[in-house]
Amino acid sequence: MQFSNYLGKLQEGRWDMVVIDAVVGAGKSTLMDILVKERGLTPFDEPVVDNPLLDKFYYDRERYSFSLQIFFLNQRFRHIKEASRVENAALDRSIYGDLIFARMLHDNGEMTTEEFNLYIDLFENMIEHCKAPKLMVYLELSVDGAIQRIQKRGREYEQIVERGYWEKLNKYYTEYFAQYNSSPILKINVDGIDFENNEEDRNYVLSLIDAKLAELN
Repeated sequence: MQFSNYLGKLQEGRWDMVVIDAVVGAGKSTLMDILVKERGLTPFDEPVVDNPLLDKFYYDRERYSFSLQIFFLNQRFRHIKEASRVENAALDRSIYGDLIFARMLHDNGEMTTEEFNLYIDLFENMIEHCKAPKLMVYLELSVDGAIQRIQKRGREYEQIVERGYWEKLNKYYTEYFAQYNSSPILKINVDGIDFENNEEDRNYVLSLIDAKLAELN
């Protein structure tokens, strides 16, 4: 699949933000919280708390896929506009890779072609008003690793999802970030790494991010 058609429409320049992206369960929110605490970045959380559609989506993806993706797209556009006005922002996922889910849901037949085309039209209209982040941090994680973390996290609506969904999501993420070239990117494999509870792992991940940011300055 080609994601590159949707990656080159940003404004010139860079916004002062670090974006963390990864499959579900990889630790995006945890890493953002660590960057806030350890490096003083300003957080912008992914809109999963108080989301009126997320749990419904996992029980009936075909019914709620389009409305959920529009909800996320709108919230992420709002967040990225707010984040563009502050220094050293940290975003837990963002509008840049938002189309990963929409593309997968369309290919799965869970979003109609008409809905997907409307989604892409909105996405492209929004992304033209955005600049690339100063750094994209992509946390690579195996399907087994993601499922283990999802089970440990214990969100009820995630527990009912079949393994095939997580396998496809991992595949789409891998292909998207193989094509991503809108900004500098740092890929960190987090299989077997517990940066939430293990200080050595946490310092290792922070050192990689620090070194990449220093290289870009």
